[in-house]
Amino acid sequence: MLNIDALFRDLDEIGLTTWKDALAPLLKERVSDNTHGNIAQWREIVRQLPATKCASATEDESAVIISGGEISPKEISRIRKLLQDLTPWRKGPFKVHGIDLDSEWRSDMKWNRIRNSIEPLDGRNILDVGCGDGYYAFRMKNAGAARVIGIDPTLLFVCQFLALKKMSGTTSVHVLPLRLHELPPEPKSFDTTFSMGVLYHQRDPAGHLKQLRDTLRPGGELVLETLVLPGDEPAVVQPEGRYARMRNVWHLPTVPTLETWLQEAGLRNIRVADISNTTVDEQRTTPWMPFESLAESLDPDDSSLTIEGLPAPTRAVLTCNTLRKNLTQGS
Repeated sequence: MLNIDALFRDLDEIGLTTWKDALAPLLKERVSDNTHGNIAQWREIVRQLPATKCASATEDESAVIISGGEISPKEISRIRKLLQDLTPWRKGPFKVHGIDLDSEWRSDMKWNRIRNSIEPLDGRNILDVGCGDGYYAFRMKNAGAARVIGIDPTLLFVCQFLALKKMSGTTSVHVLPLRLHELPPEPKSFDTTFSMGVLYHQRDPAGHLKQLRDTLRPGGELVLETLVLPGDEPAVVQPEGRYARMRNVWHLPTVPTLETWLQEAGLRNIRVADISNTTVDEQRTTPWMPFESLAESLDPDDSSLTIEGLPAPTRAVLTCNTLRKNLTQGS
């Protein structure tokens, strides 16, 4: 299911040869039939999708476009049905052989807000933490990244990526069913690490930021996107129960608090790239994600509040760098 040989060739190029012994058995276990009741079905969907000759993954202003080769209308209809069987699609949009795959998130809106605020990706080795179906990984590769390693524990998202990758012919982009703490700790080799939509799910944000720091080479860049609390003073709210109907949202810091956390993790040159309110144009129900979305998470009488009475989702993107000489892990 995973192209392990290609993965380890790319890890060798990054300087992560030592990862093979640790990851090989873990990855094999993660995609085995006993990890999820639907994994065999999802694997069969990926198997049935065509590996189209001369296909490629390009992009327009919003979508990752997978096209190329001669595809009959009947085959396109079959591809559509197979991709629909992998619903729900959270990140996108994609255009696959003319099929408009309209995901819950207009992920292009976030990408367009940050793409000119980060260090150029040309020739870089990238780690994308919590990458979902790989939408941003495809965008990173199109921006010139040499190699992109995405990790996400949700097997459906991994299978969605494998379906898209198979049809696109894309190389040196991988999505692995792993969490950040499961990656071997050494060496620190990535040029850029992205963590978007992950920090607020961590009980220990300080520990998560140090783990992110320790994925980077000296001087490497962290791109961090997370939910924040409006305000210019240091503060943090710990939601009781759910936040915008989401489980496991442990911390909502203001941006000044987030900056302090980054400093305490040993990161420097901290810059605020973007602060944006999440709108129902950016996150919504679609035919490819037919369940309730942001609109149902807001107070019906006051869209500036969540249904629980907290400030509606605001997301900030901050960039920062490791020291030229990395701190020791765990410091």
